[in-house]
Amino acid sequence: MAYKLLAALPRSRLAAIQRKIAPLLQFDVVGSLPAEVSIQIFSHLPFQTLLTCALVSRRWQALANDQTIWKRLCAARGWTWRQPARTHTEPSYPPHNAEWNDSDDEGMGDSDDGGTDDEIISGAEADLALMPAELDSGFASMSSSDGVPLFSNARDTLYSGSAVGSSARSKSLTRHSAPSVLKTTGETLYLMPNYKLLHQTLIKLRNRFLSSNYRLSALQTRGAPSTAHTNTIYCLQLYTYPETGQQVLFTGSRDRSIREWNLTTGLVERIISGVHSSSVLSLCAQNGYLASAGSDRRVMVWHLESNELVGVICDHEDSVLCVRFDDERLVSCSKDRTVRTYSFPDLVPQFVLGAHRAAVNAVSISKDLIVSGSGDRSIRLWDAKTGKLLRTFDNHHTRGIASIDFKPPIVLSGSSDKHVRFFDITSLQGWSTSPEYDGATPASNAPLPFPLISTPGLVCQTCGSSSIQPTPLPQPSTDGGRCVHGDLVRSVAVGYDFVLSGSYDLSIKARKLWFVQVRCHLIFNV
Repeated sequence: MAYKLLAALPRSRLAAIQRKIAPLLQFDVVGSLPAEVSIQIFSHLPFQTLLTCALVSRRWQALANDQTIWKRLCAARGWTWRQPARTHTEPSYPPHNAEWNDSDDEGMGDSDDGGTDDEIISGAEADLALMPAELDSGFASMSSSDGVPLFSNARDTLYSGSAVGSSARSKSLTRHSAPSVLKTTGETLYLMPNYKLLHQTLIKLRNRFLSSNYRLSALQTRGAPSTAHTNTIYCLQLYTYPETGQQVLFTGSRDRSIREWNLTTGLVERIISGVHSSSVLSLCAQNGYLASAGSDRRVMVWHLESNELVGVICDHEDSVLCVRFDDERLVSCSKDRTVRTYSFPDLVPQFVLGAHRAAVNAVSISKDLIVSGSGDRSIRLWDAKTGKLLRTFDNHHTRGIASIDFKPPIVLSGSSDKHVRFFDITSLQGWSTSPEYDGATPASNAPLPFPLISTPGLVCQTCGSSSIQPTPLPQPSTDGGRCVHGDLVRSVAVGYDFVLSGSYDLSIKARKLWFVQVRCHLIFNV
């Protein structure tokens, strides 16, 4: 009836009616609401929709750009606003009299690749010092064969030092990777938090990274500052100071020192030397502490704020290849085929975990669980509270395991066989760049005696579920060699929505993770 009435009217009358109805049809319901109600509505939108809403009108632009909305989006991904912060002095420490033969092993130990006991397994490089793959019972106790405790009094195994010496700080450069709106990053600058800018910048960086559209920035090159390392860098660790939000880079080198780099200026701000008498093979930094391990069999713990040495542990019988710690304990592994745990930060000895048949090249810790990877091609899961071996994943790779990362229930590993493997320790399902594995991982132990809780990083971004069950996945194409590394995989890391692997083939590969809403299964792709 309405259409018939309108059709019967002359054109002039229709134009008059249209002028009266149009304002009613164009009424902005959301914009007319109180601001706090409108912001609440907008807070449920994904960031792509918010960017579109900002183009509708000035009112919607103000609502869509509200900082509380973008702060919430940043917080969901763990992104925080960081203010430019202070710099540090560069202390150095006198060398110790004790020396240890530096084998330049780059943090890799012996492998058990199925050869005879007298066979020496060669590594990816000529100077990779690998030991004979001699099998033993895999048992180690808290005492040596003659009944003498392996651990002496905690005070006897630790020593402390104080900071001495400093050097002048060079003039700051203006190089940084921030957007052009950030004109300078001087010490006195204070920027009002702009969470929309932060979110857009990190999304752009993430997309550039995944699309290989980036520009490298070298910290140490020929002609570098005199404070730079004088030999090969074996390990590195990014760290963000909690009190200032400043992100720095720690590096450990064959020159027996650790250096802290200012990522804004590209200059060295702190030098820690004289603690290790041989190559620094592993670093771990968090919560105001820095731990390092070296081929001198030492583990060093440093307090970053007070700039003091907390202690040195000398319990391993061979090179310490990896060290990790959290709020409760420190874990180290060695070429002596053992994993050792200590309470943290007092460094009181706890357990010696000795089931591996070859050097333990990598270790990772998450709350009460420890995962270790060895040259014997196995990954082992331990109870950090009791020292009990919970599960063994034998023949996890065809050669020794060189690197691991652990985000319960996900384990990511890299190996001398040039492949990366990704699996769930509860379902034994996963994915590998090697066609020899069909997704299932063999385990030599009974099911875990307790359930595992997924980490916050492994959450479906659509439905919010944290109970993600991986499924067997088809193998991606390896055309062009884009998926598979061409040499030993020396480093791996599980990120928020992708995993990384670094290899002796001089490449870093990123593989993207995303989630399917219907069954909430973890999907992995290259």
